[in-house]
Amino acid sequence: MILPFHAPHETGGSHFIRASRSNFEFPFQSPRKQFSKIGSGIGYNKSIRIGKPKTVKKLKLMDEIQIRQLLESIAAGKTTVPDGLEALRGFPFETVGGYAMLDHQRELRTGFPEVIFGQGKTDQQIVELFLRLKAKNPNVMASRISAEVYERIKDALPFARYDPVSRILYTKETIAAKPGIAVVTAGTGDIPVAEEAALTAELMGNEVKRIYDVGVSGLHRLIHRLPEIQRANVLVVVAGMEGALASVVGGLVQCPVIAVPTSVGYGASFNGLAALLAMLNSCANGVSVVNIDNGYGAGCIAARINRLSRDD
Repeated sequence: MILPFHAPHETGGSHFIRASRSNFEFPFQSPRKQFSKIGSGIGYNKSIRIGKPKTVKKLKLMDEIQIRQLLESIAAGKTTVPDGLEALRGFPFETVGGYAMLDHQRELRTGFPEVIFGQGKTDQQIVELFLRLKAKNPNVMASRISAEVYERIKDALPFARYDPVSRILYTKETIAAKPGIAVVTAGTGDIPVAEEAALTAELMGNEVKRIYDVGVSGLHRLIHRLPEIQRANVLVVVAGMEGALASVVGGLVQCPVIAVPTSVGYGASFNGLAALLAMLNSCANGVSVVNIDNGYGAGCIAARINRLSRDD
């Protein structure tokens, strides 16, 4: 993921994004027409202006001599096509404004494009990175986008969808839904983190079953949904408070369980630390644990596990 970079702040008022329509220029005919191919690089329609617009430089995907040498080697039979593909896996990356290096071949290596981590970024950085990723990918995702940030940037990204529960800003054009993932929560208060996991897995090409509010204070609710839970290839179990649900579920299923502690709870829960320690100390086999409130990480792991599962 792209981690926050705290660049020096510009003080001129016109350098910052404004929510008023006067600071955004359109038109958008369609999301596709928003982007233009420029040789081997990308660009975006300069009619879009956010504060003071920056020129989008031509993206140099790979050194021309290297590409020529590789193609000639493949044509001459000296390099196999799989070896040539492997040689391209590390390219390209794009330096953006001195604050980010976009990895445009993340999908080739890992199965999904680079994801923007919105927390800690300026509005302009989020918009610029989203546009650049969208120029090369049908599915783009930005996590941890608050409702306040979305209100300020939505006019610059009218083609993007926003889910206020998971706080994910995304586009989804390629649709592939492999069943096999279920997301389970202990309580209703855990749903925002659970939705971050569920939507992440869906954007990565999976069908996700949601089973919410089946925590240990009423185990009959969990038992009622147990057949659905046991059919999953991988489970994401989200719980705050004492985090006991992950151990309970782990003792009832054959598939991997990804436990997600949340910061839901009273004082001695220490903002999720109690749940985290309980899950790390689970006596149930096959339970792995991600960081507190890390629904995104759980969704990624679940998607990769489900990708390896058999279809039967």
